Amino acid sequence: MACSLRISLSAALAAVVFIPAFGQPARAQQQRAVQLGGGQSVLIVPRKPRASIILMPGGAGYIGATASGEITSARGNQLVRTRMAYVRRGLAVLVLDASSSLAAGVAHMRRIKSPVTVVATSRGTLRAAYGLNAGARPDRLVLTSGFLTAESGSNENVASILGSPSRLPRMLVIHHRSDACRVTLPAGVDPFLRWARGRARAKWLSGGRDSGRACGARAYHGFNGLDGTVVSIAAGFR
Repeated sequence: MACSLRISLSAALAAVVFIPAFGQPARAQQQRAVQLGGGQSVLIVPRKPRASIILMPGGAGYIGATASGEITSARGNQLVRTRMAYVRRGLAVLVLDASSSLAAGVAHMRRIKSPVTVVATSRGTLRAAYGLNAGARPDRLVLTSGFLTAESGSNENVASILGSPSRLPRMLVIHHRSDACRVTLPAGVDPFLRWARGRARAKWLSGGRDSGRACGARAYHGFNGLDGTVVSIAAGFR
């Protein structure tokens, strides 16, 4: 009896040790760096993805991806800090570095799971527009806190880059009513919707918290306190 008890206890301890050891490599294999058009981005794939999403951060857009898929820069950016929330919703996620090609990213994610949605925020919305001009063809596009029109506060904007709405896929604008960033002002949204000629609709948010720079990730511009809401809207866009 004592011998049997010792064997059972040893087996139980072995099982406790084995489970985390097994789980860690599985998680490590889900997130990795990928080369796309000369730049290194980060790919995170759940076991059975239902669709794919490409996240384009704001600012300079460089995420500092290591060979193991760790993100070392722009970690506070709204899209970067919520990337795992999209994975938990069953989406294959590509965090696209500014040095990577959007067209290559869309093609890569389409091989994993369609449809492919591009979500870009702040200055990343400009890179999304240039990517569309260069041939990227996602199924859907979501622009948050965007440089949309001249009324947004910048002469370089999505409408001016594209020239015509003909390259737009089905798209959604997510904007905070109190965004005080001088280049993504709420005044730019309605002119953009008119310019898009029925290809875009808008979702307005309010509330949350406002802290630091007006164009920063912790201001209304960065949807501080509203991460779950933004993820839910962007991930649910059809």
